[in-house]
Amino acid sequence: MKIISLAAKRAMLGAIMVFACVLPAASPGAAQDKAAATAARMAGGVNILGYDGIWDGGVDAPFKQRYFKMIRDAGFRHVRINLSAFKYMDGRNELDLRILARLDWVLEQAVANDLIPVIDEHDYDQCQRNPDDCGIKLRAFWAQLADHYAGRFPTAVFELLNEPGGKMTATWWNAFVQSTLQLIRANNAERTVVVAAINSENPLDIRKLQLPPQDRNIIVAVHYYKPMRFTHQGAPWSWRFALLRGIDWGSEDDKSQVANDLETIDAWAKEQGRPIYLGEFGAYEAAGMDARVRYTSFLARTAERLGWPWAYWQFDHDFALFHTDTDQWVTPIVNGLMPHNAHAETPQRADYGSRRTTP
Repeated sequence: MKIISLAAKRAMLGAIMVFACVLPAASPGAAQDKAAATAARMAGGVNILGYDGIWDGGVDAPFKQRYFKMIRDAGFRHVRINLSAFKYMDGRNELDLRILARLDWVLEQAVANDLIPVIDEHDYDQCQRNPDDCGIKLRAFWAQLADHYAGRFPTAVFELLNEPGGKMTATWWNAFVQSTLQLIRANNAERTVVVAAINSENPLDIRKLQLPPQDRNIIVAVHYYKPMRFTHQGAPWSWRFALLRGIDWGSEDDKSQVANDLETIDAWAKEQGRPIYLGEFGAYEAAGMDARVRYTSFLARTAERLGWPWAYWQFDHDFALFHTDTDQWVTPIVNGLMPHNAHAETPQRADYGSRRTTP
């Protein structure tokens, strides 16, 4: 294993932190139109494969090939593929080729089923704790993916990182985004890229995001789980919320808070001319089913009213839209997300009992 010296790390980090001076300037209007068109085609989607053993060689891998068609038949138009890649990178920060092959298969299946694939690098825990080490790995990851997918899977979207934040400041993140976009654009000039705002419960914090003005083929991601006391009540991995129960949602005040937050974000987006992507939202299973349906439906309809694509968190495991052990949709949630879809192929019975959870 090759050990990277402290001096080398500092040099690499310095390269990351230098703002890119030149980005592709050709036809910025066309690029902006492409970002908006991609966002419109994405419409409603769902997060997949975050905790699935497909990445580990198929051990404990409940997600099946046929689920891609089921997701599309239920009315979803894209899948957000949650890949925590760092643990599959060697001492030189090179990604295991077997992981690339598995990701190829996921993209092939998504595209074959008329789903737009969003590749989300999901190592937010490590990145929030140690941005400097994260930056080295994350930039190496996107260098490899940009090369691997140059000229391939043109509908696939790159999402640089899930939920940047923690010790990762806005200044650090803005510089990293500039540098990494330049790297990606070298051989993916037409690729739509998703850049997340720094993760925050304050919608005004999106104003800290500074994107390269020349690069218009960018969609900005935000996540929404407010109020956490409702959406995360009973979540066993949270010491703050694990013991909470019985918290309702759906009053006019509840709805007004959500609408005001999302409209604040949308005002910034219109000022900047950037599409917004609601990349995660949902309510954990301990909340009452009626309240969960009200919440998820209201979030989806508000995003649609604002012209945003959205992705529900998540297909299986916790916050589940589908139970792989019983092979059943959680029909009320699906119908709340997709009210205009008849779900002709959706089984009538769904089991809402306790399920395996993953922190």
